[in-house]
Amino acid sequence: MKKKKAESSYSWKQFFQLLVSTRPSKTVIIAGFLASLITTGAGLLIPLFTKNLIDGFSPSSLSWQLITTIVAVFILQAVTNGFAIFLLNLMGQRMVASMREKLWKKTLNLPVSYFDNTKSGEMVSRMVNDTVVIKELIADSLPQFVTGIISVVGSLIILFIMDWKMTLLLLVAVPVTAVIVAPLGQKMFKISRGMQKETAEFTGSISQTLSEARLVKSSNAETKEIQDGTAGIHRLLRFGVREAKITAVIGPLMLFVVMGVIVGIIGYGGIRVAAGTLSTGTLIAFLLYLFQIIMPVTTFVTFFTQLQKSKGATERISEILDHEEENIYDGENVDISGKKITANNLFFSYNEDEPILQDISFDTNPGEVIAFAGPSGGGKSTLFAILERYYQAKSGDITVGGQSLSEISIHSWRSQIGYVSQESAMLSGTIRDNLCYGLDKEFSDDELWAVTKLAYADTFIAKLPNQLDTEVGERGVKLSGGQRQRIAIARAFLRNPKILMLDEATASLDSQSERIVQQALANLMEGRTTFVIAHRLSTIVNANQILFIEHGEITGRGTHSELVASHPLYATFAEQQLT
Repeated sequence: MKKKKAESSYSWKQFFQLLVSTRPSKTVIIAGFLASLITTGAGLLIPLFTKNLIDGFSPSSLSWQLITTIVAVFILQAVTNGFAIFLLNLMGQRMVASMREKLWKKTLNLPVSYFDNTKSGEMVSRMVNDTVVIKELIADSLPQFVTGIISVVGSLIILFIMDWKMTLLLLVAVPVTAVIVAPLGQKMFKISRGMQKETAEFTGSISQTLSEARLVKSSNAETKEIQDGTAGIHRLLRFGVREAKITAVIGPLMLFVVMGVIVGIIGYGGIRVAAGTLSTGTLIAFLLYLFQIIMPVTTFVTFFTQLQKSKGATERISEILDHEEENIYDGENVDISGKKITANNLFFSYNEDEPILQDISFDTNPGEVIAFAGPSGGGKSTLFAILERYYQAKSGDITVGGQSLSEISIHSWRSQIGYVSQESAMLSGTIRDNLCYGLDKEFSDDELWAVTKLAYADTFIAKLPNQLDTEVGERGVKLSGGQRQRIAIARAFLRNPKILMLDEATASLDSQSERIVQQALANLMEGRTTFVIAHRLSTIVNANQILFIEHGEITGRGTHSELVASHPLYATFAEQQLT
């Protein structure tokens, strides 16, 4: 038996609260509405002029004054209508920009755990695709809806004054339209929500494929990716077809109702004119006002359809905005120079029934090198993530100079850490941009060349066409692995960190590059507390303390020689790698 899908708890109240949170300009809203009122008022005068002209028509009734008045009304309506549309569009564009700013700021303040569980392409889709849907509602459909509402209300008031009986006949169409639109609108919301979700997943999938184009090519996986991509496209197509079916039903039904009202008004009005209870001019004016009602009503259908789509699009945006973020400035700014770092009984798991780290404890004195070794999957990288405060231990604590790490602001802590990983991340831009990334102050060329020299990167940078201003390509693809590592080390030098974290920094390099990078790392490690993850034991034989981690537990600790003598598995690793 299939489980019934849980109904969305996202309400219209939440939707409108999200829109209001963008703080639209009251001045622009008021000016836009005033311009719309003037536009509608000018438009409502035209049928009255027509009525008086028809009922009292004679050649002598035509005058330059009357013609000038009619032309002036038309010009006033056109100018104020353009002004109203611009102002309401301006409001919409600003609201969407504000929402994107909030979403971008929120995204960058989300914890690493969120990014680990969410595809980057999905987040891009929320930022771009979902906000475009909202932009179409606010900047395109809303102005038409606002001017339409004013036009409909104004027309109905005048029609009631002119002839209330015929107006009541017109209003019969309102409940009929509501019965048609309401259930179809709810279906449109569900379809839109599904389409936005599928669009986000599709964006995430193709983003991942395109970012790993070399892997696709080297694995001969083009056929598989084409099949997967085509399947995603077809799923989007099915949602699009369902949306088209609803649109196809709403349009003709609304046209049917409108035509029925027109025929009814003409028939009933004709009988009244023949009986002498209604003038011809009044019937013509009534029909003109009817068209001023019908035209906006057709845009109402588009507006409510777009409104349902926007509600579906904002549901996921709202989830992101409601997610708990990390406050990197919460806590004290502490200088950690010369302070002892201690881990006390750390336990961590991603899932309750799968412990990753169990009872991890160690002490690190200032300036010492502490290395984490052991089989892959033992928990070394997770321990690094906890040290960097990407994750919080489930129990236990880390102290710095006797002070709990949780009392120190994340910004203060991370600003004093230099991190070099196995595949050092680089952003598209120049070498200069990557060296200075995340640092507030400006650096002179002399300062940049000094750190590149310490990292043994100055020689190859000097040979590049634009030297420090050379573009590195997306993810540094134009540089070799060794060159990227040396720039990462130079960046760490520029930060002048108190603590170094080296995550298998030479594991993917050839022997020549490794030798150069090791020399650069030796310069960088001098006088700094250093944590090292290493599979190559040759890189940690001189560490002050080595922790051997298996299955999330420390099974051995000591210097290299002590572990060779006391830990069989470490001794086996040493024999295989060092002899």
